[in-house]
Amino acid sequence: MSLAMETSPSQGNGDEKPSETVKIPDRLLKRDQARLEEAERRKDIKEGRSVTEEKSDFFSTTFNTERATIDELLSICTEANRENATKILEEATVKTQQLQKFLNDSMMFLTPYELRQAQATLQVLLSTISEKRDDILPKKKFAFKSRNVKSKPAESPSTSITELPKSASNRDTDADAAVTPVQCVFSNVDSQVLIKRADEIQQQDVLLTHLTNCKVRLLGSPSTLHIKHVRDCEIMSGPVSSSVFVDQCTGSTLAFPCQQLRTHNTKDTQIYLHVTSRAIIEDCQGVSFAPLTWTYSNMDADFAVSGLDKNRNNWDQVDDFNWLAFDTPSPNWTVIPVSDRKTSWDDLVPASSE
Repeated sequence: MSLAMETSPSQGNGDEKPSETVKIPDRLLKRDQARLEEAERRKDIKEGRSVTEEKSDFFSTTFNTERATIDELLSICTEANRENATKILEEATVKTQQLQKFLNDSMMFLTPYELRQAQATLQVLLSTISEKRDDILPKKKFAFKSRNVKSKPAESPSTSITELPKSASNRDTDADAAVTPVQCVFSNVDSQVLIKRADEIQQQDVLLTHLTNCKVRLLGSPSTLHIKHVRDCEIMSGPVSSSVFVDQCTGSTLAFPCQQLRTHNTKDTQIYLHVTSRAIIEDCQGVSFAPLTWTYSNMDADFAVSGLDKNRNNWDQVDDFNWLAFDTPSPNWTVIPVSDRKTSWDDLVPASSE
């Protein structure tokens, strides 16, 4: 490419000179073009940073305002105001769930530090709500309908089907339940098949803790799912309306749809995932992901109950809080190769429940 410039004939002395053409070297034109493109790129980055900062400021202001509202509700929830305690705690719980959704929707433009701080705040709120409920409201024993399972000593215990226990009276379960208002619990079970259906877990907070070599099927739409201290398990759940929290999980296979996934201290675990926001891992090794392939007969109905978008799945959008380098993939998680993905699952549900 060249640029020609003609000189006009000389005036005043009567002499006319032929027109001359001046050519600008291509390298100068390319340099100028590169300079213009770099200036435009910097402008776009600056504008993008400005938008992100504005969104971050809006999030902080809104989040802190809502948190203050919840704190105020909890401050007036006392034994002296026992008559209104139930209503106040319900309102605080709903507002906390809405705040969690607001955080999930804002994750794309928050820094890892801002995200950790917000999640820590939510955990404190949930813990405070749980403590208020235990201290103020009358204690009620929560019992589940249980099925009598005939066992034969000679048979392997892995073939038995166990319902949720009537209560979580052991110290480990009490410690787990203290940080979140759990309503359904599987705890301290080894080598069994554990099943719950929609009428038992629909929009309930579910805790699975201290399980070894178990197969779990949650055929419904829990509100929140906590998976803690599990080893060599296969855990499948229907659509979870809000978050799934995984902690201290080893050598297991998990499958579920959810709004958000938080995974801590987990090793050598496969996760078949449908997530509408993003998955987050921290202090994890050998975690691998694939899109959800497990299903059951009423999953579409449970999706409707959960409010999750079936057409939005960010299963491979994983944020590792221990790996902040943008130009290098995290070594702590991988995508399961298509050829290695599991597409068929054991049918553990009795025919009478279909």
